[in-house]
Amino acid sequence: MRFAVVEGGREWTEPRRQGPTSVQTNVLVEDVEAEANRRLRLAKLNEWRTREFITGHPMPHHIRHYALQVGFAAEAISRLSPIPQDFDSDVYWPRALDL
Repeated sequence: MRFAVVEGGREWTEPRRQGPTSVQTNVLVEDVEAEANRRLRLAKLNEWRTREFITGHPMPHHIRHYALQVGFAAEAISRLSPIPQDFDSDVYWPRALDL
């Protein structure tokens, strides 16, 4: 279905087409940090830290290692100039094997 815009009430005109809307906004360091926090939330890092605090048993090594890797990746991505638009792609982040 196509719609037309009536201008002036007399004639039908096609909507004005603007150029490609590939407006690229700058990615901020805060965006990268938010992605890192999202990944750590998915790994339930806060729950593991709370469990470690309450029980005294250390969190599993693979969780601790994954959290370190995510932190390092966030720092490295934040230092890129410019930060890639697809910074949230799995290509840039460590893979969690046993979460």
